[in-house]
Amino acid sequence: MLETPEAVLDALRENNDRPYGLPRTVTAEELVEAAEQFEDKGVLVTALLELMEAYEYTGEHRKSPVVFARLLRLWDDDRGAFSEWEGHQVYWRFKWVTTSLLEVPDVPLATVEQWIGRMRERYREAGHGMQPVAAMAHRVALHTGSGLESAYDLWVTRPRERLSDCEACETRHRALHHVLLGEDEQALRIWEPLFAGAVSCQEEPYVSHAFALLPLLRTGRADEARSHHLAGYRYARGKTGMAEEIGLHLEFCALTRNEGRGLEILAENRELFGVTGAPKARLAFLTGVQVLLGRLVAQGYADTPVAGPPGRQWTARTLNDEIGTEADALAAAFDRRNGTAAVGERRRARLERHPLLEEPLALGLRVTPLTGPKDGGAAPEPVPVPAPAAAHRVAIPGDFAELVAEARRLADEGHPGDTPLWERVAERVTADGYVHDPALGPLDVLLAELAEQRAFAADERGGSGRAAMAEAIALYARAGLPWHELAARARLACRPEAGQGRSEGPGGETAGHLAVRRELEPLLESAERMLPGGNGEPEADFRPDKYLVVLHCRAFAAHSELTDALPDAGPEAVARFEEAVGALHAAAERWEIPHQRAAAHLYEADVAARTGRIEEAVERQRRSQEILEEAGTPWRATRGMLLLGQILMRTGRPGEAAEVFREAMARAARYDDRSFPATAVHAMLGHACRHAGELSGAVRHLSEAAARMDREGDHNGAAECRLELADALAASGQPEDAVAVLESVARGDGAESGDPIDERLLAQVRLTLARGLTELAEHRAAAEEFLGLADTVAGWEEQFTHTMVASQAAAALARAGRPEAAGAARERALESHRRAPSPVPVLEMLRDFADLATRGEDDGLEAALGHLATADELLAEVPEDPEEFPHWYHAGHNHLCRARCLARAERFEEALAEADRADSRLAEGGPDGEAGRAETARLAALVEGNGLDRPKDAVARLDAAAGRCAEAGLEEAARILTALREDMASR
Repeated sequence: MLETPEAVLDALRENNDRPYGLPRTVTAEELVEAAEQFEDKGVLVTALLELMEAYEYTGEHRKSPVVFARLLRLWDDDRGAFSEWEGHQVYWRFKWVTTSLLEVPDVPLATVEQWIGRMRERYREAGHGMQPVAAMAHRVALHTGSGLESAYDLWVTRPRERLSDCEACETRHRALHHVLLGEDEQALRIWEPLFAGAVSCQEEPYVSHAFALLPLLRTGRADEARSHHLAGYRYARGKTGMAEEIGLHLEFCALTRNEGRGLEILAENRELFGVTGAPKARLAFLTGVQVLLGRLVAQGYADTPVAGPPGRQWTARTLNDEIGTEADALAAAFDRRNGTAAVGERRRARLERHPLLEEPLALGLRVTPLTGPKDGGAAPEPVPVPAPAAAHRVAIPGDFAELVAEARRLADEGHPGDTPLWERVAERVTADGYVHDPALGPLDVLLAELAEQRAFAADERGGSGRAAMAEAIALYARAGLPWHELAARARLACRPEAGQGRSEGPGGETAGHLAVRRELEPLLESAERMLPGGNGEPEADFRPDKYLVVLHCRAFAAHSELTDALPDAGPEAVARFEEAVGALHAAAERWEIPHQRAAAHLYEADVAARTGRIEEAVERQRRSQEILEEAGTPWRATRGMLLLGQILMRTGRPGEAAEVFREAMARAARYDDRSFPATAVHAMLGHACRHAGELSGAVRHLSEAAARMDREGDHNGAAECRLELADALAASGQPEDAVAVLESVARGDGAESGDPIDERLLAQVRLTLARGLTELAEHRAAAEEFLGLADTVAGWEEQFTHTMVASQAAAALARAGRPEAAGAARERALESHRRAPSPVPVLEMLRDFADLATRGEDDGLEAALGHLATADELLAEVPEDPEEFPHWYHAGHNHLCRARCLARAERFEEALAEADRADSRLAEGGPDGEAGRAETARLAALVEGNGLDRPKDAVARLDAAAGRCAEAGLEEAARILTALREDMASR
């Protein structure tokens, strides 16, 4: 019951801890009613301020000025009811009322201007400066478009005052002025300190993340725009007071060709359609929705279901029409109120925007793809692919004879540009009424060539080209081309039938390898019989290139058998490989077929790399590439370059590997190589960039790889990429982006589509997500994730995983302020540890509990010491094994945690003794213990200098510790200790 002022104040404090939203607002309204019963108006003042804040941050701008009017009357009648902070808030919230009045088109512009005049008078009477007043005048000019430059000058030329907006918010408004003028570069320069973290506030940089999206895209800084979207939307999601910002994120999705992501955002914020208290923000939101829906309609997705106002089913077309009518009316109302056309013109400009990128910007998120088109309208735009460089793009002849001749020439050269030509040939041959020209050779030969192309294409897509290759064999046989037939048979032999198992056969080989070899052997014997006679002159119909295909197929099979058996390959497999590759080398030399010589070198390079002969592998790969370059066929070298990149990665040279991968990708694009494994190479390049410390490149390429894997249906591969992407984002100082990526994987686990992500892989994603949430201090969300994961792994055979997750869940609950749940979870973790020991996370959990126990208002020292005693007992049970478990580390950190807890309880002598014990144990770790010793020295010096008033002892300790850190290369630790030493020495 709220029958006393104290009860109402307690309820207000409790409500203040709730997130902004309808429950907090409703409670705030109820508390104002409860506060009205008391003679002491101080409680009512506090309640009204809380209610106004709730309205401000949930977009209820129609109601906010009414509350402020009551506050202002109380201020004029009874200033003694206001604390110093509350009195300051009265003047501060004049600005809130200005923006609230501007939000509502029903409020005449004259009323807004009169309010600013009233604000000026109040500030002058109270002795406050006029800069905040000028800032509000600029807000009006920015909205109406009238007198903008003069209002800006009057604002920014005045010095900041105590009542000025915080630096972060003022930075945003200065930048927005330039965005409105089309000066994107200047706006981004103004924003730089904000985005660098030099200034921030409760809302920033998240609000600016949304407003900077378009300038970043227009200036070609798409990678930064991606980051702003990930972090900014994650903050804005579900907040009714950020409707305008969510509209900007929807627009971003449309302009970067991420319409599927836009629909997910729309569904997550459906309740915004019912929020009408901030018409200006609502107009901005509805316009952002229309930019997205307009893209969908234009692409033929007009009948795609979308999330809209509750009560009926919506499609992209019907929702676009519905909200368009309302938004047009709102824009017209604002322009009537303002006496300008600025609002309507800006809305029309947004609706006329088209995508700013040629292809979708890979966001790194797992997104449900669009389905459709549903309306039978325009076909959806294909995902654009960068065109090859003009100098190397293959022209498609219009004359059919020239087309066939060019396709055959390019195929003989192994040029990837033959693919579109063969596709055009196939279109012509399969068209109704096709009449074959005998000048092109037998029809069966052309049909056989097309069948081979279909087989190659099927293999590249991960399917089986057996049926198409079998068709080619029959056609070549009918055409009387034995060498072509033989080469096709060899290629078919290298495509095992589905279901050929890997059971062990004679000599340890698998059944599949044995079947391939048995099929190839008679083909090789036939080829040997068909070779030219002993005089060394080739027969008229001899095709050495086809003979080399047979030898290449044998080498391929021998290579597959050997590499599948490594590292336990038997001597027979090694001998077969060496014989097959040697034969390929010799024949390629004899018949002067360079690309087959290069292939032989590449097989040897791969085996050398897999068996640890790295320098030989690099030498053979580079020789392979030299042969192809000398032969004038550089397009054949890309696969070998990928092997070199992988070899360089294995040898710890990621920077060199990244350059090789980039060159391979560039070459594939240059020659329009559609069979190039771009998805895998983006993943490898991202991996190489991450290990080379080139984190922006890692983010870009891992995002692209994940997006491609989504389209290809490789959900596990995409999840693995996103795990690495999250690691790269976290390492580059973008932890919110990392969490956003992981949330998209955990949320879209694929279970609903019948193609779920592997359970253990998903568990790793969720574990990394929970830890990321912990780093962001989102402890409640982290606890929920840990607890859900603990339930998942509870049934796993290796229960030490459950012990780890249960421990981290308990610590997260404790940090989230749920002591009872945390205590129960801690006991479950300890019980799990007794069944399946996992000492490291359990020790960390106990130290976390001890640390948290002494951070609260209550004296938690006894509880903290109890947790640490349990940690000591647990540590004593762990067997001594320096390689597996560093006792010195955990013993040292137990002592350090105990020292910290004792220091907080002002038991300084005991704290210092524990710190010395911690230092002694951590010293046992040698260089690995120096970071812990640095923190121990810092704590001990603070205890000596501040708690025990012995600054000279602290200086001596810090001198020694800073020196050790400098020697160990711990520059930041040395800097911190040196600064503390100077402070102690100055006393």
